[in-house]
Amino acid sequence: MSVTVNIHKTHRQHTNGLSKIEVEGNTVGQCLDHLVAQYPGLKEALFEKKEKLQNNIEIYVNLESAYPDELAKVVKDGDEIHITVMLAGG
Repeated sequence: MSVTVNIHKTHRQHTNGLSKIEVEGNTVGQCLDHLVAQYPGLKEALFEKKEKLQNNIEIYVNLESAYPDELAKVVKDGDEIHITVMLAGG
């Protein structure tokens, strides 16, 4: 099963500039684990600790919010995951 992960611009430094990466998995969490296995630099950028996303990371599946329990959200072949970063400032 193939799922496309769309990488936010701020994280492309960890993916050699790639904006889309094909991964395998039945849930968002499994897909992100597969992504991190390919690009280990993303682990610290996405996760606070195992199974906990950074507070500023938002996950969308097929352009719909996966909140809450993003990592448990079921995905299927052909789905797209978008990793977005919530920015704050003044």
